[in-house]
Amino acid sequence: MQRIIPKNLIRLAEDCPEPLYAVGGSVRDFLSDFTPQNGARDWDIASTLPAESLVTLATAHGFEAKAVYKNTGTVKLTDGEGNDYEYSRFRSDKYVRGVHVPVDIFFTDDIDLDARRRDFTCNAVYYDIANARYVDPLNGISAIKEKRLATVAPAEKVFGEDGLRLMRLARQSAQLGFSPDAECLAGATKNAALIDDISPERIFAELSSLLFADKKYGVKYGHYRGLELLEQTGVLARILPELTLGKGMAQRADFHKYDVLEHSLRAAMYAEESVRFAALLHDVGKPFCAVRDGNSYAHPEEGERIAGEILSRLKAPKKLIAETQTLVRLHMYDFDCKTKESKLRRFFATNAPTLEKLLLVKQADFSACTDDLSPAPTCVRWKNLLNKMQTEGAPLALKELAVTGKDLLSADIPPAQIAVVLKALLVHAAVHPTDNKKERLCKLAKSYLPHNQK
Repeated sequence: MQRIIPKNLIRLAEDCPEPLYAVGGSVRDFLSDFTPQNGARDWDIASTLPAESLVTLATAHGFEAKAVYKNTGTVKLTDGEGNDYEYSRFRSDKYVRGVHVPVDIFFTDDIDLDARRRDFTCNAVYYDIANARYVDPLNGISAIKEKRLATVAPAEKVFGEDGLRLMRLARQSAQLGFSPDAECLAGATKNAALIDDISPERIFAELSSLLFADKKYGVKYGHYRGLELLEQTGVLARILPELTLGKGMAQRADFHKYDVLEHSLRAAMYAEESVRFAALLHDVGKPFCAVRDGNSYAHPEEGERIAGEILSRLKAPKKLIAETQTLVRLHMYDFDCKTKESKLRRFFATNAPTLEKLLLVKQADFSACTDDLSPAPTCVRWKNLLNKMQTEGAPLALKELAVTGKDLLSADIPPAQIAVVLKALLVHAAVHPTDNKKERLCKLAKSYLPHNQK
């Protein structure tokens, strides 16, 4: 452990009048032989020193205090070498059921009490930096070796204190590849309703981290493990009820091995990280349509609406909402590879900015049907046509078009119509790439004007 601790933190610990401990993620990760893929470690440190005393000592060693919270004994530090730290004075927290933050805080010299205010025993192993020794008040090292998530106190108490721990359970299981023990799982399930007390912003942040969980330490399909755990504890049904409505909803056996919910979870599992929200929600319209219509024909359009409602409810960024809605609406386009080439070319020109991610969603959707990781037929077809269009010089963006707005002005196109005509010419040239010449397009331009302006 000593070899990964920043040297300036070691010097600070050696001058500290009380033992200074590393605790939480950095200790757990070292004992698990994990290295964050982004190279950034979580440095949580703790001791019995008051926050003000720690700040004075740390400042003398070249640290900068970015924030000090005297009520909680917490200090956010940076060492000027790219390392950030969060210091917490030993304490014990008192909660009221359903209230996310402690209602009272008691500072203590008892490391056991400090350990019991945390969530899981694997996060409650302390490393005495100056003396290079572990302190393990709750047998967390054993849990780490067994890849087990066990609560620091009776599970019903731990989850009853803070509903956000329900999301953290799934997220840490996803990132670490650890499994909750029976008591932990039962406690989370019994308290699933407490997620209703957590703000949408906090839920979205944890869900986002969960969906990218495999990128933390490289645990393959870790994000699927986390989604499964949310479903198993009943939390998923409370945060994404529109999605879990698909549980037990059978699909055509010649195309699908799984019901609508499991198919959605597997689509997220197989999806490239940039489209995981879209992959998770791509079929969210199916349950709604099945209940309303008795079939799923309109599920892309209804799914677009429902996905927007879900992400808006979770206070997701507007850009993510818009992009996800577009991908959900378009994910079934040419699913049977029977769309005429000319029509597909027009679709490519109209939706060029979305094509890369749409192909990723289509591949995830295909793979999730039967766990087939081979290239999706639609993706193969589209990529072949896109390569053909590139060879032909067919434009997919206005900058690839042989005319500009200035050229159209010179061709007597009214200024108010230039944007409309340019888009029409782009689609035309995508279908007829040999027409992508300035003179030819200028001649065609007037044919795309409204009749009263020709």
